Amino acid sequence: MFKPQLISSLKGYNGKTFVSDLIAGLIVGIVALPLAIAFAIASGVNPAAGLFTAIIAGFCISAFGGSAVQIGGPTGAFAVIVYGVVAQFGLSGLATATVMAGILLILLGAFKMGGLVKFIPYTIVTGFTAGIAVTIATGQIGDFFGLVPDFSTPMQILGEEYSKMPGDFLPKIIVYIKSAGTVNVYSFVMAAICLAFIFIWSKFIKKIPGSFIVLILATVASILLDKFCGLKTDTIGFFADGREHFVIPNTLPAPQLPDFSLTTIRTLFPTAVSIAVLAAIESLLSAVVADGMTGGKHDSNTELIGQGIANIASPLFGGIPATGAIARTATNIKNGGKTPVAGIIHALTLLLILLFFGKYASYIPMAALAAVLINVAWNMAGFPAIRALLHGQKSDITVFAVTFLITVFVDLTVAIEFGLGLAAFFFIKKMIDLSEVQNKREALISGIHAADMPEEKLDLPDGAMVYEIDGPLFFGTVRKFEIAMERAGMAGVSYKVLILRMRNTIYLDAGGIKALEQAKALCDKKGITIVISGIHTQPYVLLEKSGMAEKLGKENIHDHINGALERARELLS
Repeated sequence: MFKPQLISSLKGYNGKTFVSDLIAGLIVGIVALPLAIAFAIASGVNPAAGLFTAIIAGFCISAFGGSAVQIGGPTGAFAVIVYGVVAQFGLSGLATATVMAGILLILLGAFKMGGLVKFIPYTIVTGFTAGIAVTIATGQIGDFFGLVPDFSTPMQILGEEYSKMPGDFLPKIIVYIKSAGTVNVYSFVMAAICLAFIFIWSKFIKKIPGSFIVLILATVASILLDKFCGLKTDTIGFFADGREHFVIPNTLPAPQLPDFSLTTIRTLFPTAVSIAVLAAIESLLSAVVADGMTGGKHDSNTELIGQGIANIASPLFGGIPATGAIARTATNIKNGGKTPVAGIIHALTLLLILLFFGKYASYIPMAALAAVLINVAWNMAGFPAIRALLHGQKSDITVFAVTFLITVFVDLTVAIEFGLGLAAFFFIKKMIDLSEVQNKREALISGIHAADMPEEKLDLPDGAMVYEIDGPLFFGTVRKFEIAMERAGMAGVSYKVLILRMRNTIYLDAGGIKALEQAKALCDKKGITIVISGIHTQPYVLLEKSGMAEKLGKENIHDHINGALERARELLS
């Protein structure tokens, strides 16, 4: 039965909770303002479309979703897809594809398919996220340097003609190179200062976002320098030479139905699938991160239905695709957001800003927005996760690299398809290669064969618990492991040592490593130490290469349950 988290959260709702939600909602609304505008521009649409999306979709995701603290709106992940759809089919085509994607998301949730998203390997998610980050960053080079490409006559690039900035990576880079002589030094200096300010600000002040402060200061500086020094740079509302660029209204548009002809549906169906898959992946990843931060539990199927409703409503009011936003969700949690009311207040805050201050957004310099988006791309790239993967096994590195490169140079949908096929191939091959290891049950640390050793009559000390992982821990089984860890780390537990018995775990991948990291973080919060027992060669080698063995403590990794029990006694004494 469809039951939004908002309904459950309102039971026992009180004034103290409302104050927490109010403060968090106001702060997240301010954080979302520059991001909504910036993501719209990166997607090749009017910046107002970003605000409409953050208001309409942000409200729907909080009101109808399955997470208590999820904040929704436009995100960088959609910039690549939206830019391509608008270039090929226009805004009408984008609206049709987004509504279709919303219907697909509702169907996924209604048929309880939310758990299937968990089968997408961590390496693929990391690969396409890094690829999207690169695409977003390269898309800002023009505004960062104030370049003015000449499309007065169609530009010939790699056998194609372009009358505006191309969406593909290589043609875009070639346009930038051809336009290198048009650098606006004033725009470049402003963008560089804004980017440096954002990086430095984030090191010292966490509560107030540097991107919001930058936009205010850069806008004021741009107006003053134009008036008193004659220095001009592109803004949201005007080009440097005064030609009209964008106009941001101070009200929401009247709803309009997109084109739903049979030809349009057939043409745009693959695009709608891409939008739906990406929205599902990103929203559920964000919800999982939120669960880890709050100790709560989201309903993935209800969350997909909420995302679907949001993506149907958003384009009706001139918006673009939306999903759960990890950074804004984390901001909501850190500032005290407790229930979906905070997300609703965030949407209302943006509505009030649009109504009373929307016209002033036209003066925001494009150079400052470029700095904001480059900072977003930097944070989005996930360098720590990439470094960990590069220290892992070759199959994970290959899947990551292929997904990343195809995302950048070809297409996100193709990247996910190739990544899934490659991950499946490597997994099947690895299972065949490791079949002999399973029979021998060879443990790495002492080089012994543990097959015949009795391990069932355990002298378990008080304060210790044993969890056995039965089978490989890879992207297909990670969710079951996460559920077990959530139970193991729940509030009110009386034990202090959790022994993970891995005698039947002959294979581990990057998704398994990530799950172990999350389990350790959960246990650390509860003051629980993880001890591993019966580890095999491949899992142990990957723990070493990824640095996870160091995080767990090598003294807490044992080849046999008896060693793990002895270590538990030491810790408990």
